[in-house]
Formats: sequence, structure tokens, C-alpha cells
Amino acid sequence: MKLRLANVCLISVLIRQQRCSVHAFGSRNEVIRFNSNFGASQSSVRNNSLFSRSVGLGKMANSQGYEISRKGYARFKEMDRKRVEDMLYRVRECNKLPPPIKRTIVDFVVDGQMVGKVTRPVADLLCNSSPSSPIFRIDQTDDDTSILTLTQSAGTTVQERTDSVMSVMKKLQEKGIVTGWRDELYPLSVGFYNDPLFFVERAAAPFLGMIQYGVHINGLVTSKDGEEKMWIARRSANKSLYPGMTDQLVAGGQPAGLSLMENVLKECEEEAGISNEIAMKGLKAAGAVSYEYVQHTAHELDVVTRAVLFNFDLYLPHDFEPTIVDGEVEEFFQWSVEQQFASLAKDFNDPMKPNCYLCVIDYLLRKGEISPDTPGYLDVLRELRSGDCL
Repeated sequence: MKLRLANVCLISVLIRQQRCSVHAFGSRNEVIRFNSNFGASQSSVRNNSLFSRSVGLGKMANSQGYEISRKGYARFKEMDRKRVEDMLYRVRECNKLPPPIKRTIVDFVVDGQMVGKVTRPVADLLCNSSPSSPIFRIDQTDDDTSILTLTQSAGTTVQERTDSVMSVMKKLQEKGIVTGWRDELYPLSVGFYNDPLFFVERAAAPFLGMIQYGVHINGLVTSKDGEEKMWIARRSANKSLYPGMTDQLVAGGQPAGLSLMENVLKECEEEAGISNEIAMKGLKAAGAVSYEYVQHTAHELDVVTRAVLFNFDLYLPHDFEPTIVDGEVEEFFQWSVEQQFASLAKDFNDPMKPNCYLCVIDYLLRKGEISPDTPGYLDVLRELRSGDCL
């Protein structure tokens, strides 16, 4: 309430000093305009911004008789409520961990540190899939809790453990249990900034319930009419996961041996033909989201997918056109803010790859497109990081 009153007082002062004119709520394109006396050249804030909603708490008139109506504010407040409901639906789709399955989960522990989560059937499978001497075993802790860990046969060095675990995963690949083999290694560690304990084939990562890291880039462009839009990619129909679905302009897993920025630049060039020069000029780090859910495999196994996605905003020239380079994308197109919100609806007929919604929602909140007065706003903020951010 104090914030609302402060906003109203601020606008009242600006109106008395004739530094701003306030337009009544009506169509989507009505704005609050500030002139150069306010410290900026003529600029505008759309009426669905946080600032506009804060002003719209009551009636107020300037010397020209313009007013902000309660009715208009109520309409946008209801719109925000629906949008927050859609956001929560999309966030929770990425964080499904049913209680019956949750009760079967055991920690994967290496050198006394928890580095993964697996269901008991997957733990048993790993223990029984070594090509020779057992690599995995089930232990009981002092409080009689079951954990999955490595045997002495797995070795003690990074390379020894990498080779040992790889031999198990290769056997599961031969049986058709681990699919989509990528020949790409992910580091397994206690946290992102810790040294790796060993390396894991990307396709096998969910079978250890390890945190997988990735980079997602929001490709942003300001159109000629001043509206900020987002470039969207459509995944190739040949992709093993989520074929044909919409996606961020650029996104990729974080492999071993590359820094985040090196990976971002590589993915930008490989997936959308964005040169290092353009990327470096417009790139900004924008935080991270995390999630955790159970994925049911074709072999009636439940594996735990855990991920942290580092978000980046990439501001591109208005005349830039992304190009298909590596064949992982079918087409590129732009979405307005309204189209981004529309895609969140439960019944939207062309949905995004599920984890991409987390990055879009995070962007919309950072952009101020939802008022924090809206019930559920804090739930969205919290649940965007439902997984471990380690």
C-alpha cells in the first residue's frame, strides 16, 4: 500500500510541474509520456507496464482533464491474474515429482557428497549392469537410509571413474535403455563451481539424477514502432526430443571444457548464424532458473531430470535475420509480448519446449509485464527456481 501511495504522489508532483501527461486507459496502445523536462527525450511506457498499473489505483486528473480510471485498472488487474495462472501452470509442468515416486528416490553419493537423485529401480539397474566387477552399489547410512554410491572397482581418479561409469552406460545403451547418445560429456560435480568428480555421457545424465547445466538465449529486437519482440526458433522434426516444437532463438547444454560465454558464442554461431561480433555487442547475462521432474522412459523406468539454465538476453539489430546453420532448426520468427503471453495458455496449440517457458516467464517478469500486486506473483518467482541451484 505504501508503494502504491508513493507512486500516486510521484505522479501528482510531476503533473503539477507539467512534466508528464497521463492518458486514460482504453486501447492497448495508450501510454504515459514523459517529456524532456523529466530528464529524457520523448519516450513512452506501455499501459501494461508496472508503472502504469501502479498509477491506476484511483482517479487522478491533470490540468488538461485526463484521468486514469479504476475501471481500466481493474481490467488489467484481471488480465494479470489470468497470466500468472498460466505462468504457474507452465512452471509446474517442469517440476512434476509425484509423491509415490518421490518416496522411492535415493541419493547418489560420491566421496560423501550428494551429487544426484535416482529412483530405487534405476539404482538397482545400475548395480546390476556392470560389464565385469560391480561399479555401483547400495549402501545403508547410520540412520538406515539407502544411498547409491560407487564401489572401489570404479577407481578413485576422475579418469578411472569416468571410464567405469561409461562402461555401465554403454551396456545400457546396447540394451536400448539409454537412448539419444550424443558423444558429449557433462561434468558431474557437487556444484557448478566445483571440480568434476568424473564425466558422464549427456544422454545418460538423467540415469544418475545429476544437475545438468545449460544456456538459453532470448533473442530480442526492437521493431520500427518501438516494440520489443523475441526471436523464436522451431525445432527440427528430426530432433530426438520435442521435435517440431518452438524454442528459444539459441539454447544448448553446457558441456565439459567450455566456459558459459564460450558456449553461448558457439551456440549462437552454430544454431542461428550469429557472429561473435554481434553476439558480444548485444549480450547480457540475465540470471538463472532451475527445475526438477520425473521422466518416464520407454522401459518403464522413472529417471530424475534436474537442471539449471543460465539465461542471457541478446539484443540484436532490427535488420538482423537469423539463419539456419546446423539443421537443428526449421524456421525462425518473432513473437510480440502479447504472443509470448498467449503461448503460456494451457490450451495453446503450438506450445514451446517445456523448459523454454521458464526462460520466457523469467524475461516477462524482469521486463515488468506483470504487477507484483497480482496474487501468485511471488509463487512464480519462487517456483522458477524449484530445483537446486548449486
